[in-house]
Amino acid sequence: MTDNNIKLFIAAFCIDHAGEEPARLRKELAAAHLTYIESIMEHILLAGPLFDSNHEDKKTIGSLLVYKTQNMEQAQAWLEQDPYYAANIWQSTELRFFRGAAGDAVGGRAW
Repeated sequence: MTDNNIKLFIAAFCIDHAGEEPARLRKELAAAHLTYIESIMEHILLAGPLFDSNHEDKKTIGSLLVYKTQNMEQAQAWLEQDPYYAANIWQSTELRFFRGAAGDAVGGRAW
C-alpha cells in the first residue's frame, strides 16, 4: 500500500453537554444547523449525529463532521460558524487528522 492514494481530511468529534437543554437547543436550531451544513456541503466528506451506545433510544450525544481539508484553522473556522457551536451545545470539540483509506466516501480503496 502506498500513501499516495490515501486522502487526508479533518474529523471533528463534538460531544454534547449533558442534560435536557442541549437536546432542546438541537431541536430549536436544527433548521439553522442544516442550512449551514448545506452552505458548506462542498467542504464536507460526511456529517451526522452521534448516538449513545443504546442505538434503539437514538439519544443524540454529539456530532461527527469530516471536512475535506488538511488546514486545521479552516476546519476550526467552519466548526465555529455552526449554529450548534454558537449555541454552546457541544461540551467538547476535538479536531483530528483522518486518513481516508477505504470506503465509498473516499472512492473505494486507496491501495
